[in-house]
Amino acid sequence: MIKIAWHPLYAHPLPEGHRFPMLKYELIPEQLLHEGTIEKDNLFYPEKVAEDIILLSHEKSYWEQLRDLTLSAKDQRRVGFPLNAQLVERELRITQGTIDGTRFAIGNGIAFNVAGGTHHAGSNWGEGFCLLNDQAVAANYLIGNKIANRILIIDLDVHQGNGTAEIFQNNSNVFTFSMHGDKNFPFRKEISDLDVPLDDNIEDDAYLSLLETNLNSAFERSKPEFVFYLSGVDVLSTDKLGKLSLSKAGCKERDKMVLVTCKNNNIPLQVSMGGGYSTDIKDIVDAHCNTYRLAFDLFS
Repeated sequence: MIKIAWHPLYAHPLPEGHRFPMLKYELIPEQLLHEGTIEKDNLFYPEKVAEDIILLSHEKSYWEQLRDLTLSAKDQRRVGFPLNAQLVERELRITQGTIDGTRFAIGNGIAFNVAGGTHHAGSNWGEGFCLLNDQAVAANYLIGNKIANRILIIDLDVHQGNGTAEIFQNNSNVFTFSMHGDKNFPFRKEISDLDVPLDDNIEDDAYLSLLETNLNSAFERSKPEFVFYLSGVDVLSTDKLGKLSLSKAGCKERDKMVLVTCKNNNIPLQVSMGGGYSTDIKDIVDAHCNTYRLAFDLFS
């Protein structure tokens, strides 16, 4: 059975008018249940990740500032969320959900986290709505527990996975691949093992051609035993922050390319959802749900 990490705390209350679409974390599982793509048994509530596991990826001083709610006002602005205990608990559960997903994926081929993809969090900073880097923490968990030795992180969110690149910059066990808008946030990029910067307004065919070439290269170079996939839908033409011009069908074809490549190579993968900022939340939810629909067709 394909397992999906979800918790009511994922939809964290924010100040009125905040630009982050927290509502999607309620609507994605509701839609998938409503249409019959998933059943309640597919969902699981993650616990809170342990501190020693966090410290495999994040510096102790930074984690303690999160834990003790002492992050400076400047650093909170960099994160983009007001810091409070419930927000920190949310991050802890998201991160554990991704770790749990790795174990489910090894058994079932694939697993999901309705949230996560918090790729802007570096070893000692939070940024861009990201406090703890869930996939980085999970990758280091796999390595530390000798569950996998060669890991590929595929980041197709429209924004570069700068935190992920920084955390693994000197780690040959983890290959980081980020395909992202060149002239988009973060404006100071880190260096991934494979970066593919994209021009504004790129459309489906050009995007998918670049992805096919670079995805094959990433697999050949990394020879992974496990894959993490960050499937942000802020690549859509309707996205307020994305600057790219993919259609919903193109975004779905992107996901299919990644999922089929993993399945054909018999490599388990964990999927975190990443960003999406279209004006109409229906576009965000439908594009995210397409990733699940594909997975249940391919892996069930």
